[in-house]
Amino acid sequence: MLAQVALWQTGCHEKPEVAGHDVVPVAQVRVQTVEALRHVATEDVVGTVRAKLHAALEAKVSGRLEKMLVAPGQTVKAGELLVQLDAREIQARLDQALALREQYGRDTERLRGLLAQNAVSRQEFETVESRYRVAAASVTETETMLGYTKIIAPFDGVVTRKLADVGDLATPGRPLLELDNPEALRLDADVPEALINRVQLGATLSVRAASEDGNITGTVSEIAPVSDPVSRTFNLKLDLPTNAGLRAGQFARVTIPVGETRALHVPASAVVQRGQMELVFVVVDGQAQLRLVKTGKRIGDAIELVSGVSAGEQVVVEGAGRLRDGQPLEAK
Repeated sequence: MLAQVALWQTGCHEKPEVAGHDVVPVAQVRVQTVEALRHVATEDVVGTVRAKLHAALEAKVSGRLEKMLVAPGQTVKAGELLVQLDAREIQARLDQALALREQYGRDTERLRGLLAQNAVSRQEFETVESRYRVAAASVTETETMLGYTKIIAPFDGVVTRKLADVGDLATPGRPLLELDNPEALRLDADVPEALINRVQLGATLSVRAASEDGNITGTVSEIAPVSDPVSRTFNLKLDLPTNAGLRAGQFARVTIPVGETRALHVPASAVVQRGQMELVFVVVDGQAQLRLVKTGKRIGDAIELVSGVSAGEQVVVEGAGRLRDGQPLEAK
């Protein structure tokens, strides 16, 4: 088997003697000198876009849902009625409390007149007066509970989830609706403890979302003072611009600078992909010399070369895909 491989390699290196077959045309190419440029080394941290104003609305009293006046995706205004609970039981209690207040109010006024005539004792008057105050407090309490049967929007926003419907039993602690304000968004990310010292309050960081072509600038508004004991990460919040075109729940990445380095960069057009290999053509004595390279991060239209070339060498940046190793070159 080794003999066959050796024979094949020998045959590949033999050139035919037929006239014209050895002539390789001169290629017109554009070249560029490889330079070591400074750039900021960064690390990407994944996060989720969330609304700064988010509310899970629930009832403070128990009752059947009588009216559900909104649906997911609907825009609402602050103070707008969203859900109405069955209020008949609380209304009956309010009517009773109002009747008692009215009765004790009349008794208090009557005894006040008798007290002025010394017809009743002050103790009797104060007893009735205290009953009146209890009845008045009961009216206030019941009126407040009656107000709890109406669930209103706490701010302008959009209904994102509906968790109950007409006929369901509403109880304290069970959310009925979720409301977001899409005008104010932020990115919520968990930063590893090795990177948290690279971030400061008020700093501007680059944010990249899958739905957007370019980067968005976010401002660090909150940094958790302690790490999560399980993941060993710190929660980071960045305020996003209102015209970013994002939606709550989207996936995004925040770029955190970790230092400044020097790296070799060439235009992305200089790198030729052939199967699993990446290569460039270096100009050596007027000929194209094939070099296998290892690429790094891509920054705009340039790509980092980790190995394979050195600073000061010239590489073909236009027409590299048509070249062969050893082909004569002529720079444009």
